[in-house]
Amino acid sequence: MNNKLPLQTPNLTAQNIDKIAALFPNCITEMLDEEKSTPDRKVYKRGINFELLKQMLSPDVVDGDEAYEFTWVGKKASIVEANKPIRKTLRPCPAESKNWDDTENLYIEGDNLEVLKLLQESYLGKVKMIYIDPPYNTGNDFIYADDFMRSQDEENRQMGMYDEDENRLFKNNDSNGRFHSDWCSMMYSRLMLARNLLTDDGVIFMSIDDNERDNLEKLGAEIFGESKYVATFPWRKRTAKSDVPFGVSQDYEWIICFSKTGAFSASVDGKQRTYYETDDFPDRPWRVHDLTKQTTASERPNSFFDIVNPKSGERYPANPNRTWAITEETFEKYYALNRIVFPGDYDFLNIAKPVLRYWKEDDIVKAGDKFGRVAVSTKFPDYVGMSQDGTKEVTALFGNKTFSFPKPLSLIEFLCKISTSSNDLILDFFSGSATTAHAVMQLNAKDGGHRKFIMVQLPEPCAENGEAYKAGYKNICEIGKERIRRAGEKIKQEDDCWKCVPLNRMDGSKPGDDTTAKIVKTIDAGDGKPPIEMVDISKNPDVGFRVFKLDDTNMKDVYYSAEEYSQTNLEDLESNIKEDRTDLDLLFGCLLDWGLPLSMPYRSEKIDNCTVHTYAPGDAALNVPDALIACFDSNVPENVIKEIAKRKPRRAVFRDSSFASSPEKINVFEIFKLYAQDTDVKVI
Repeated sequence: MNNKLPLQTPNLTAQNIDKIAALFPNCITEMLDEEKSTPDRKVYKRGINFELLKQMLSPDVVDGDEAYEFTWVGKKASIVEANKPIRKTLRPCPAESKNWDDTENLYIEGDNLEVLKLLQESYLGKVKMIYIDPPYNTGNDFIYADDFMRSQDEENRQMGMYDEDENRLFKNNDSNGRFHSDWCSMMYSRLMLARNLLTDDGVIFMSIDDNERDNLEKLGAEIFGESKYVATFPWRKRTAKSDVPFGVSQDYEWIICFSKTGAFSASVDGKQRTYYETDDFPDRPWRVHDLTKQTTASERPNSFFDIVNPKSGERYPANPNRTWAITEETFEKYYALNRIVFPGDYDFLNIAKPVLRYWKEDDIVKAGDKFGRVAVSTKFPDYVGMSQDGTKEVTALFGNKTFSFPKPLSLIEFLCKISTSSNDLILDFFSGSATTAHAVMQLNAKDGGHRKFIMVQLPEPCAENGEAYKAGYKNICEIGKERIRRAGEKIKQEDDCWKCVPLNRMDGSKPGDDTTAKIVKTIDAGDGKPPIEMVDISKNPDVGFRVFKLDDTNMKDVYYSAEEYSQTNLEDLESNIKEDRTDLDLLFGCLLDWGLPLSMPYRSEKIDNCTVHTYAPGDAALNVPDALIACFDSNVPENVIKEIAKRKPRRAVFRDSSFASSPEKINVFEIFKLYAQDTDVKVI
């Protein structure tokens, strides 16, 4: 601990670098410190890559020499692509959804780069965990071909890689001169956007094999910061094979983990600690812990001393190869606080040297919601399965091998278990067969949690000679949606799995606020442990999902100059909204613009023959206003406007054609000034 005063003004440059590092960690580099360096010893310091910073703040590619950094052809263009605005929207599809009115889960079809852009406002800082299983770039899988400032014709000529539905996919063969560059560009822009969605204590897990492992770690270090690297988990995907190149079977893949900030901490349910209740400390349970530390006398001389029992005078010398964990000075303090326990103090303790006492109350305060949990190893538990297990799970649901190489449920479930709590949001923007959605629902069923998921997947066409296509699935999205449906029904049928959860957890908490106290089952825990009491969850697990599809904006584009207008054009001006768009399209489009989540309940009602939509209804008794009220009818009468205003929603929205003239539109704002001054009123 440094107690010296600096006796100088603050280092504003260092402070500014810290601020820039927090906003743009990829712009931090290292440079030679010429003042501190000598001919024999080079010293480096943190600096700012100003060229890259200029690029982060510019909508156009900035020319200039690149500093020391991980770079590739097209890197700056990928940054531009991530920051470039788009005119897109998400259109709701209730008919393809399950439990549309009640679910909080989302399934989004579309290019994940564009979807991530659309989610920036609604889900900024709200996602606790991201898991992705992107293309591994083996030379055989398909890569997203982002346009990177090229026109569509240029891209088509260069890539020749659009499918019949104009999905931006191409096969990145290893003969391509930009084999690694194309993959890095594809991942960089998406990870930039994904980072924004994470909570401050959020985390991302990324599956990869040996082909791009090194590059993915470097990408993560740039985007999240080197200090935010958590770990790389080795996952065994198969048993060894003999017929392999070089005689070595690559049996492992890797799950690279980065945190948004230093606030993330993984944990898992651990072995329950033993606490004692004694007469000398009533209502104050305690435990004991080793008082030594794995340090030598030369490494820690202040901790190499004899501990003397003040009551008996008995001496306990320190081990020169394993000293005490405290100093001679702190011993007196700990003894005065009843923190030192000596042999013979308690008959039930079988100890030969002093130990340290810990109070349960202090453990609870220190651990918070992680009480009863322990740190996580990069070695997965034995129950985490391999690729063959994932294939078996999909085959069991569909009756055939519908999807190739799905991850096992146990793997994703474990990642959710160590990194999320009951009400957290989980995102997978390379969702594939929707293993992540299945795992989230299954984990909720087991522990009574209410985790929500967002799945994003491009509708990649299924191969016509494959099992999926023969079974009637034209693209991967159809497989993913059907898997969620089938998995949800399977979970609901397994009563013991989803209805009953333990009442007596390690921390004494109940499984959720929506549970009853009625004990429906008692299970023998064995080994002299108290029996586990099971209670019935009163609310069924959420096994539904709302489907949204990426599409062009709801609004018409206007490309006419004044001299080009005709009577036909003027007729088009009656509405600036595309003819095929419904009220539901407009409602959810407004949610994206306003930054509201897409999973909240809503209701529709008739007021004087006008359809009025209330999104995220409030509670008048609790003085909670409606989040948004919308009316997209034409020629909305004044009494309907007044009724909406009197409800005082946080937001209100109408369409331009709702009013016959400009004075009527102005009158709307005056009505809200009179009845609901705090309401944010918009017209589309």
